[in-house]
Amino acid sequence: MIKADRAGRLVLVLLAVVALVAGACTTGASPSASPTEAPTTAPATEAPTPAPTEAPTPAGSTSIILATTTSTQDSGLLDVLVPDFEARTGYAIKTIPVGSGQALQMGKEGNADVLLVHSPAAEKTLMDEGWGTDRRLVMHNDFIIVGPPDDPAGIKGLTSATDAFTRIADAKATFVSRGDDSGTNAKELAIWKAAGITPEPDWYVESGQGMGATLKIASEKAGYTLTDRATYLATKADLALDLLVEGDAILLNIYHVISVNPEKWPKVNAAGATAFSDYLVSPEGQALIGEFGVDKYGQPLFVPDAGKDEASLP
Repeated sequence: MIKADRAGRLVLVLLAVVALVAGACTTGASPSASPTEAPTTAPATEAPTPAPTEAPTPAGSTSIILATTTSTQDSGLLDVLVPDFEARTGYAIKTIPVGSGQALQMGKEGNADVLLVHSPAAEKTLMDEGWGTDRRLVMHNDFIIVGPPDDPAGIKGLTSATDAFTRIADAKATFVSRGDDSGTNAKELAIWKAAGITPEPDWYVESGQGMGATLKIASEKAGYTLTDRATYLATKADLALDLLVEGDAILLNIYHVISVNPEKWPKVNAAGATAFSDYLVSPEGQALIGEFGVDKYGQPLFVPDAGKDEASLP
């Protein structure tokens, strides 16, 4: 009887264990899980927050073709402006430094989106013909006449550019012209015209190159040339040329930015051109222009002019 009683109890225990196991299986609970244990499923991850310095992505094409003068390139100004613009906007600029005449022609042919040039008369013609949609005053500096330290034409200290050119012609001293239809070349030709002089090939040399290269040629030939102040200051350490004439009103050098007309050339990146133009005349762009050169040369190489009346410039 005792054995039978124990056997019965064993059966009851086994039945109870089976019941517990069956209950656990039907509830799907993990035998090792605690009732207060945190769920093992990870919460949905949030999208990462962009870094504060990350540039926005512009709508449409992010590539902009800028046709500009060699002076903005040779002076180093674009090395400051372009990276700042790209970082702020997400655009990427391809810079093509040529003479203003060539830059304006690129605009007419639809081979550039935006132009930064300094040839006011030619710029106005381009606008009148409908090739540009927007022309804004950006900055100015000035042209200067430089030449060999011994100054064989005796022009040092003159305040009249036409008088200086007259003395150079009278002395038949070497004069190196860019001869490239640039804004500088246009200014030089205007001074010869004002002086009533047609340069003669025995002393007048055309380089057909940009400002930096023309300065080097003038230095090598111990000749005179007309240059923008910025390029001269940026390269003078490698030149045997002195600044001889400055300050004449005719030597004013004004820069404008022009957006190419997308109605003439539908593939032009009009949005990118507008963004770059807006940047150049913005407080941020103008501040960089006004500061450029001060730390190295003790003076700004360009004077910011956005919002000014062009007629009031010196």
